[in-house]
Amino acid sequence: MPVAIFWFRRDLRLHDNAGLYHALRSGQPVLPLFIFDTNILDDLPERRDARVEFIHRALAELKQKLEALGSTLLVRHGKPPEVWAQLLREHDIKALFTNRDYEPYALERDAAVQTHLSEKNIPFHTSKDHVIFEKNEVLKDDGTPYTVFTPYSRKWRAKLETRWKTVLDEEGRLERASFYLSPYPTEKYAGNFLKTAPLPFPTLTELGFEPAGIPFPPAAVARGLIRTYDKTRDFPGMAGTSRLGVHFRFGTISIREKARHAQMLNDTYLNELIWRDFYSQILAHFPHVAGSPFKPQYDRVPWRHAPDDFQRWCAGQTGYPIVDAGMRELNATGYMHNRVRMITASFLTKHLLLDWRLGEAYFAQKLLDYDLASNNGGWQWAAGCGTDAAPYFRIFNPAEQTKKFDPERRYILRWVPEVDTARYPKPMVEHTFARGRGLDAFKRALE
Repeated sequence: MPVAIFWFRRDLRLHDNAGLYHALRSGQPVLPLFIFDTNILDDLPERRDARVEFIHRALAELKQKLEALGSTLLVRHGKPPEVWAQLLREHDIKALFTNRDYEPYALERDAAVQTHLSEKNIPFHTSKDHVIFEKNEVLKDDGTPYTVFTPYSRKWRAKLETRWKTVLDEEGRLERASFYLSPYPTEKYAGNFLKTAPLPFPTLTELGFEPAGIPFPPAAVARGLIRTYDKTRDFPGMAGTSRLGVHFRFGTISIREKARHAQMLNDTYLNELIWRDFYSQILAHFPHVAGSPFKPQYDRVPWRHAPDDFQRWCAGQTGYPIVDAGMRELNATGYMHNRVRMITASFLTKHLLLDWRLGEAYFAQKLLDYDLASNNGGWQWAAGCGTDAAPYFRIFNPAEQTKKFDPERRYILRWVPEVDTARYPKPMVEHTFARGRGLDAFKRALE
């Protein structure tokens, strides 16, 4: 029978899903689809990739929910153009609906699929779902993109404020709610999913992967934690952050709902969501940042070639406890506290004078919440070569960062229990020397 296909990608949920909402209102029965893209999977260096396992679990939950509605989830494994060629032979597809993805590969993939579908006169509908404001929604008055965060955030907030309205809550009381952030009520149209028997679902092993053994953070977080986020977020020894990054990355939660909660509960948390939009629009407007510094003159920095030093940094064996704790946490859990991300990145680029792209690639390999735009933006910030970047002469002192943010060494002792023993390595480079070397190298390259 004729169907509309909804293609899940970075939006693995039924609730408040913009593209899915529009698909369900299209007038055609909706067949949900997910493609395990071998163009991506084949490039992963490890078969125990926790992100693939996370996606697999999220899809299993989606499939269960869809089958409770009398529908199912179609899962394919292969290169998207080849998968779509097969789907067109198997189904009478009247339209494709999906949510936009902004990374370079995703844009190329979608352009190829759209071209293929247009040859069959099949419309390709996309929606905004992964961000609050897209590439061209928050611009300077002259129509050019912002490259500094603070003025961007002011315009972002002002744009959001224009969407406010007053509504009645369920008990008839007045409350302030954002019309712009209101969820897409997919539940109202759940009867429009294609009614069909369950379809096969590949195991992780059949996809060529194994369980990583890494625990995944829950998708729900206590409101009390968000209320105190501004007071606790910088202390890695405390449970003071939401750990929702992986859920934002794969869309198992709604960015609109979390932004609305942040507006009500904690402005600092909302600011972190604005950073996410900021880096997304930087990647969209300046795609060269995916492999090169935003500021081209930083390509003149004489990065050292020191593979052994890089491996010690990766393994958490630098002799700097706060740095080693961060790297060990990353290797063990796929997560690193944001304050420690800045410290470890500064250490690699300023103390060791190693190319920021090495660290960016390592984080891309290990982080559960890896997002190209945010990861790239954070690393370029640390190296001084990005937008809104710290000057190159601002170099984190690991000892001072420890005194300020882990004074009782709770975080360090958790991840580096041998820190006070003879088994712990001596610092691989002395701080004062490293700082001077880094300053001199940057100064000679840039001034």
